[in-house]
Amino acid sequence: MTLTRKIPATVVTGFLGAGKTTLIRHLLAHAAGKRLALVINEFGEMGIDRELLMGCGDASCAGENIVELANGCICCTVADDFLPTMESLLSRPLAPDHIVIETSGLALPKPLIKAFAWPEVADRVTVDGVVAVVDAAAVADDRFHDPSFWSPGEIPPEHDLPLAEVFGDQLACADLVILNKADLLDPARLEAAQASLQACLRPGAKLVATRHGATDPAIVLGLDACAEQDIARRRSHHDNLGEHDHDDFESFVVALQPVADRRALDRAVAAAGAGRGVLRIKGFAAVAGKDMRLAVQGVGPRLSSYFDRPWKPGEPREGALVVIGEKGFDRDRAARLIQAAARDIADAATGGV
Repeated sequence: MTLTRKIPATVVTGFLGAGKTTLIRHLLAHAAGKRLALVINEFGEMGIDRELLMGCGDASCAGENIVELANGCICCTVADDFLPTMESLLSRPLAPDHIVIETSGLALPKPLIKAFAWPEVADRVTVDGVVAVVDAAAVADDRFHDPSFWSPGEIPPEHDLPLAEVFGDQLACADLVILNKADLLDPARLEAAQASLQACLRPGAKLVATRHGATDPAIVLGLDACAEQDIARRRSHHDNLGEHDHDDFESFVVALQPVADRRALDRAVAAAGAGRGVLRIKGFAAVAGKDMRLAVQGVGPRLSSYFDRPWKPGEPREGALVVIGEKGFDRDRAARLIQAAARDIADAATGGV
């Protein structure tokens, strides 16, 4: 009798804007013939990451290999969304060599890891590793209100710090932490950020500094952790708090007509991202006179935009941005700033805001 090898699955977690999708694009580009299936989950009313991956221009980014779960954070929809998706992937005539699961930036990884012990998947899939992607500049700027608020092995106390709790849970579950955007820090600040994170990691977890998610795929996809088998040693703030919800965060979508000036949009989105409580802005825009779609990515006041692919024949040249923030953030201010950039430069200069 021969034993069937379990398909390895890698869970990619990390807070909003850390660079999870960038890492996955790098993995796809260097898959070396390995069949990767992707499960993408987002917080917000509109999916962006699947579109970003499909815009990579590589055959490995084919739509049939990318499944989007858009009914809420994956940690809260395991039975309704995640398990049926996994069963569907496993029933394909040609099973994937490896499954990569990108959680929402606000998801807790531990409930997802527990799902791999469910009978529907336990005999067919194993968690090769939990990879937490971390924004180096956000750590250096203490954006998470000091993630080292508990010591290794200590029972986590209850905190009223939602950013720190989500971030801390992601770190505490990780087998590998990728400190991304390391190029944004000078050597001294990078070393301090590494030391801060190292103090939070569980025993045996590795820490790797990267820029633009450029990491050897053999490291990310070869951890062999069997994480579902040692779930009890992966601490969580929410172990004793019952069902997890996301009431501390909210999102909305800003629709955009074609913008007259890309730089005006960049400035407006950066200004909106600098608003109190705004965590993440991302989406697409159409720029007048350009045949390429503009991808927009913002983390706080930091912004990047680039043309990711040509507009498809017959595709509406309209844009939309998802804005995610802490509960109660000023939605009206963010919307006014962004929508002003869709008018001509004169209107934007007068404020319309």
